Amino acid sequence: MDDDTLRIGLLMESAQAHQKLAETQMDRLTTHMQGLDEVVRGEIRRTLIEELQAVTAEARRAAEALGRMHRAGSLRAAVWGFGLSALCAALPAAVAWWSLPTPRELDALRAQRQQLTNGLEQLKQAGAGIELRRCGTSQRLCVRVERGGPVFGEDADYLIVKGY
Repeated sequence: MDDDTLRIGLLMESAQAHQKLAETQMDRLTTHMQGLDEVVRGEIRRTLIEELQAVTAEARRAAEALGRMHRAGSLRAAVWGFGLSALCAALPAAVAWWSLPTPRELDALRAQRQQLTNGLEQLKQAGAGIELRRCGTSQRLCVRVERGGPVFGEDADYLIVKGY
């Protein structure tokens, strides 16, 4: 055997050993990749679950905040409604209180009315049945007189009023 053949044989043997070593490494790498695939999938699942839990918690907090806002809005609307109703009730009462007479003023007006009524009764009893009207186009004040009664005054321009 010559040297070249021996070298080629050794090279072939070395190449075959390297090929076996490469195949072994490839099998280990494939096995490792399959395990790594499972690890990555598990990590993705764990991360996804954590993120979904965080989103769920945030959605729950948002729903609670919306509920609080709804209650606050309802309370605010109720307060405004009550306030406007109170104002609508108080405004006419204030106008009535300001413009209507007080009980003391009403008593004074009733007393004055009674005095005037009594005065009218006294005048009627004394014969004050004078009838006054507005007469003519200028609507001047006029009185009914006794035509057949006597006349008085220097110029005879005073007459007896009918009803006396």
